[in-house]
Amino acid sequence: MTIPAPFLDEIRARVSLATVVGRRVKLTRAGREMKGCCPFHNEKTPSFYVNEDKAFYHCFGCGVHGDVIRFVVEQEGLSFRDAVASLAVEAGLEMPVESAASREREVAQAGLHDVTAAAATWFTEQLSTSGSAAAREYLVKRGIAPATATAFGIGFAPDTRSRLRTALTSLGTDKLVETGLLIAPDGDAATGKSAEPYDRFRGRLMFPIRDPRGRVIGFGGRILGDGQPKYLNSPDTPLFDKGRTLYNLDRAGPVARKSGRCLVVEGYMDVIALAQAGIDEAVAPLGTALTEMQLQLLWRVVPEPILCFDGDAAGQRAALRAALRALPLLEPERSLRFATLPEGKDPDDLVRAGGAAAIEALCAAAEPMVDRLWKSETTGVDVTTPERRAALLVALEGHAASIAHPELQRLYRTELRDRFFASIARAPRVPGARFSRAPVSPGVLRAGTKPDMGAAMVRQVLVAVLLRPALIEPVFERLAALPVPDMQAARLLSVTLDTAVTAPNLDAVALRSALAADGLDTAVEAILQAHRPGLGNLAFTRPDCDIDEAVELLARFLDALLASKRVGDEFYAVTSYFRGSMTESGFEAHRRNLAARAALADKDRVIGIEADSE
Repeated sequence: MTIPAPFLDEIRARVSLATVVGRRVKLTRAGREMKGCCPFHNEKTPSFYVNEDKAFYHCFGCGVHGDVIRFVVEQEGLSFRDAVASLAVEAGLEMPVESAASREREVAQAGLHDVTAAAATWFTEQLSTSGSAAAREYLVKRGIAPATATAFGIGFAPDTRSRLRTALTSLGTDKLVETGLLIAPDGDAATGKSAEPYDRFRGRLMFPIRDPRGRVIGFGGRILGDGQPKYLNSPDTPLFDKGRTLYNLDRAGPVARKSGRCLVVEGYMDVIALAQAGIDEAVAPLGTALTEMQLQLLWRVVPEPILCFDGDAAGQRAALRAALRALPLLEPERSLRFATLPEGKDPDDLVRAGGAAAIEALCAAAEPMVDRLWKSETTGVDVTTPERRAALLVALEGHAASIAHPELQRLYRTELRDRFFASIARAPRVPGARFSRAPVSPGVLRAGTKPDMGAAMVRQVLVAVLLRPALIEPVFERLAALPVPDMQAARLLSVTLDTAVTAPNLDAVALRSALAADGLDTAVEAILQAHRPGLGNLAFTRPDCDIDEAVELLARFLDALLASKRVGDEFYAVTSYFRGSMTESGFEAHRRNLAARAALADKDRVIGIEADSE
């Protein structure tokens, strides 16, 4: 079976030659190309070059050259068909099945590029006719120079149903329908007659859409005046699949590879406005959210494309959808960055107001992927309750879990958790408070105003976290809420928590060093010397206690202390009220509080939180 030429073209377009060659040859950047030592003959000085733009390799030493298919054939010893089959798997394609129909399609498709090329030329010619004044006025209004319009092949589709069909009738009506240039209506069921096909694009400014090799494969049309849809693309055809195509990739790709930067904007006019301002490395999806295949095309060009979407709600939703779609595909050399345009502004507005420098500044401030995910989940989020904080953490963990690359997944999880625990330590705990990212030291501990909590109990907590800093993160919020009656101990715990926020994998030696640097080494020594092993100390302070068990015991201990503090405060308030007002309601409140204190005392004895007396 002869494999159809369009299928081979699809293989070459989808599979990165540099990636395939790079599995056998160490390649380094050499201008717009990659170079390395030739795998086909022994050499010490690199003379083997890979040109990703042309999907072609050549060795200036031995003269060998070819494309990705030939490279696999000659390096892996496969037959041509087996090499294609192997690359098809990598490209996510199914090998074509030979049949009479497939052979006919191959012959027919060979001429479809001629049809789209002829249509592009015809549309361009119509832009200079008397009937296209509105189209030319629109280009002037948008500041598009004639030279720019010519470079991008901008044209015009007259507002008639048959002008294109008549002009290109010699190419065959069937091919005009197959390329999406004509619409073939359903036949009349009553008469059995078929209606005449008619022009798809009417009264629109026309933008030819090209494949990476520069061949016209489809069109986009912008309506002039009122009407819907505002933009109309060609339907999916044997040549055109909008989910696998990026507008302007043929022109932007070579420039982007050289500059190391590729911008993704929202539409045709954004791309053209940037190019006119001297920024040629911009592409656009075709009216849909970025697809996985479009992301793969971008990553073949640069490792971190910059998404420049509008600052309005729709633009930000599109950016977030792209981020979530990209997450499973991320790799150490594949990610995204995000540049947010001011709300209500598009790239054309920016370059008109500030020239190319405005876009350069926007790109320089682009956020990495992890920042965009963090912002999307935390901006305006209420974290005043444990349940809401838990929901936030679950969402962040879900994003990390969706990354397929194991090491990158681990690093994302660590980064997002670190940000989470650092930020909740800074977030205010008042009704209606929102998530705060301000870099403010926690400073959450203050000396208690009443000695309602024994110093020995606080010492047990401090000993535990000083000896085993791994206990801090699971009970961080409980520690942060703990009232400490001694100012020195309060400062010691506050600095400990600050250190844990900035160093999540903290060990005892590093913690001691940080505390000493803050002038607390004497306080640490006093706490540890007062700790007498084996004399009624709680299990979570002992090094032989399993870490998970120690966390559980410490959490229960802190819960009891916090509950005791809360009931104690209520006891003082109710007692004062009862003493000043001997009413029946005051007596009942006093009795209930006494019962609560008794229950807490029982609970304390059950979990063993009683400590040595001072």
